[in-house]
Amino acid sequence: MAAEGTAHAPTAGEYIVHHLQHLQTGKQTAVVDFSIINLDSLFFSVTLGVLGCWLLWLAARKATSGVPGRFQAAVEVLVEMVDSQAKGIVHNATSRKLVAPLALTVFVWIFLMNAMDLLPVDLIPAIWHSVGPALGFKDYMRVVPTADLSITMGLSLGVLIVCLVYNVKIKGAGGWIHELFAAPFGDKWFLYPINFLMQIIEFVAKTVSHGMRLFGNMYAGELIFMLIALMGGAWALSGTGIALFLGHIIAGSVWAIFHILIITLQAFVFMMLTLVYVGQAHDAH
Repeated sequence: MAAEGTAHAPTAGEYIVHHLQHLQTGKQTAVVDFSIINLDSLFFSVTLGVLGCWLLWLAARKATSGVPGRFQAAVEVLVEMVDSQAKGIVHNATSRKLVAPLALTVFVWIFLMNAMDLLPVDLIPAIWHSVGPALGFKDYMRVVPTADLSITMGLSLGVLIVCLVYNVKIKGAGGWIHELFAAPFGDKWFLYPINFLMQIIEFVAKTVSHGMRLFGNMYAGELIFMLIALMGGAWALSGTGIALFLGHIIAGSVWAIFHILIITLQAFVFMMLTLVYVGQAHDAH
């Protein structure tokens, strides 16, 4: 853990606060500063994105027309699932050539980022503790990118940009601007300000809720794993209280099994909302 924690065992609050700190550029302050970058979230998100793309490329490269292997069969099931969802939401076949692979990439990427929560809480931070300070970095490390609001909001902003592009592509710049002012209450000049305000509120609400939903669920899951880890830490420090040890093992196992469903569901929900929002960009009011 942190260097200052060597003199005495950290309290539960100190342990959690330490594990919730990001490895950042610049000085860490309570003031919002958009020039500060969470290096740990950036590293793991990019690395897992590359890993996800490599796995999909590997499956496509090794695909055969004969009896598929387990890996190919699993990827084919995933591709068919995403493709069927895309066909039911985005009815433009030309758009689906980009939207369906995008949705597949989003699902795999977010699933891999969520799955980092299944690693032992102190595994990578402990490794970083022996390496990071020696390299001149601070002793902070968070490994779940989707428990970082900047990552999830960045993903939702990316979806918003795709939606805006398709609004212009499908309806034309003039048609989309007209829709901004004419919907949802009608093409009346005195309703234009209200219509425009409602459209902006809708875009903002969808984008914020899209990113916050994923962040909130993964952040809560991360906290629960930290609390379970505290049970094991309390037993290790005291050397007594077998109930703490058993509680740590049982609670950790049960929550990890349940969390597999959560990380998959959250990736699926984010992917489905991406398809829905892009599909809405194809609809004319």
